[in-house]
Amino acid sequence: MTDHLRPIDHDLNRLRDKLLMLGGRAETAIAQAIRALVERDSELAEQVIRDDDKIDQLENEVDELCIDILVLRQPTASDLRFVIAAVKTAPAIERIADHAVNIARHVLRLNQEPQLKVYFDIPEMARIVQQMLLDGLDAFTSHDAEKALETIRHDDHADALYKRIYDELIHLMATDSSTVRRGAELLFIIKHLERIADYVTNICEQIVYMARGEVIKHREWPEL
Repeated sequence: MTDHLRPIDHDLNRLRDKLLMLGGRAETAIAQAIRALVERDSELAEQVIRDDDKIDQLENEVDELCIDILVLRQPTASDLRFVIAAVKTAPAIERIADHAVNIARHVLRLNQEPQLKVYFDIPEMARIVQQMLLDGLDAFTSHDAEKALETIRHDDHADALYKRIYDELIHLMATDSSTVRRGAELLFIIKHLERIADYVTNICEQIVYMARGEVIKHREWPEL
């Protein structure tokens, strides 16, 4: 049986594709910023900063398309939830990219100092955060509320790593005063990663709303 496409379907598909592109660029920015950290690659860090303009432009395109759909297409209830979720998700993705840019700026400052021999579990924390974003985008595409909820639960792992790395850095800085400046930069970096995980959680909450019409923002997780 051939599916009948409504006029709105073309715009909704474009909106989904633009959001996925936006998310993909944000994930790339995180990956490049962390690679710049580990490899002390200032040129790559500067590229992350330069590429942010393209992400901002893409977010604007998402906003414009959402407005066009709302004004011109008169979406049904389920389509309206999708558009509302997109309206709230695009700024969250853009802020994720901003955090990647901030990481890149800290990398540039770190690269002006002697290298610390250890980066603790920062690459592992970044890997978890990147996977959360990828899983969240996949859940958005498939309207998969269960996957969104599972992704939210991974935020606990990111938080636990944040606390452990934070404690290790504080100990290092307290026992070796020569590491304070570099340790402070690394503290900022892990805070940016922790905030990225929070934004992914917000995106996944929007996915549950889109798929089920449920608002779960302040729900206690044992009830889920």
